[in-house]
Amino acid sequence: MSLAGKQILLVIGGGIAAYKSLDLIRRLRERGACVRPLMTAAAQQFVTPLAVGALSASHVYTDLFSREDEQDVGHIRLARECDLIVIAPATADLMAKMANGLADDLATAALLARDKQVLVAPAMNPRMWENPATKRNVACLKADGIAFIGPMRGEMAESGEAGLGRMAEPLEIVGAIEDMLSARSRPLQGKKAIVTSGPTHEPIDPVRYIANRSSGKQGHAIAEALARLGAEVTLVSGPVTLADPAGVNVIHVERAEDMRDAVLNALPADIAVMVAAVADWRVADASTHKIKKQPGEGPPALVLAENPDILATVGHHQARPRLVVGFAAETQNVSVNGRAKLERKGADLIVANDVSPETGIMGGERNSVRLIYREGEESWPELSKADVAAKLAEKIAAMLGNA
Repeated sequence: MSLAGKQILLVIGGGIAAYKSLDLIRRLRERGACVRPLMTAAAQQFVTPLAVGALSASHVYTDLFSREDEQDVGHIRLARECDLIVIAPATADLMAKMANGLADDLATAALLARDKQVLVAPAMNPRMWENPATKRNVACLKADGIAFIGPMRGEMAESGEAGLGRMAEPLEIVGAIEDMLSARSRPLQGKKAIVTSGPTHEPIDPVRYIANRSSGKQGHAIAEALARLGAEVTLVSGPVTLADPAGVNVIHVERAEDMRDAVLNALPADIAVMVAAVADWRVADASTHKIKKQPGEGPPALVLAENPDILATVGHHQARPRLVVGFAAETQNVSVNGRAKLERKGADLIVANDVSPETGIMGGERNSVRLIYREGEESWPELSKADVAAKLAEKIAAMLGNA
């Protein structure tokens, strides 16, 4: 979606996540938005007004008592001359001030004087997010009509701790902004979607496993893109290091059999997008103890059994979704292998890509895909995985509408 002509007041709070605000500004301006930045005193300890001003191509507002900015009651003007106010990152301190109506600096004064919607992207230590005081403040802000994106699960940059507290990624925030400012209908509203993502880990023994190479980045991005178009999304994710996408019900699994069971339990659905790189084989009788090397003996024989074919199971199921999409990661003959998979698995669409090592797609940030239908195919240029996801979600909505 284009944000051309939209005025965004971006309030940057004081936390290490403030560095992400620079990328957020870039992403918003790529989509045509005009970004007017407002930085708290603490934010300036993490990123400089010079960097923020250079990226936004705008004056950076920092001081409630600025003779230049406040000669026409600048904090009132900032709060009114915008389409949306975004706070990223929003610290526990800033949210506490908002919840209690304090106005002791430019940011809080502008927020108190606002007449526009506000989107908050919290970022803080997990213990701070779980603190009862923060919970009360968040509940109060939500009751006041403030919208939230995140926080997400992940490792904290400043402490090495992991948990709920990471700021949403810039593209996730952009998606939430687009949703709030969009006047268009949500074409997948009322539709139910199932997405699989990541690898599966098939145990050999308690410390070793068989797996495919997959970061889960593309599958997670697709789940979030479908949710932005209004779908109720269940994401069945293998072991990944990614935060759970916003607005998505996530089921975490390890093995292919667990993934199959979770997918079948999520039926019926309107849409199934099988992105996960499921291991084709598992050890038929995994050891309950670590297999030790024995002097003078070779490696133990591993008897393999075939894993369930989740895409084929869904494609031929009695409760088959109206639209079944599969992914084909190939290293050669992409079109031929993709079309054979389309017919064999009972899919409506195969998204095929070349994952040869030289492409850098596996684990990378970009993707180049070929869409294969029964009636033909189309190739897309190389895009970010987030853009592939957004474009594919729009394609799915169109196909479901035509069906």
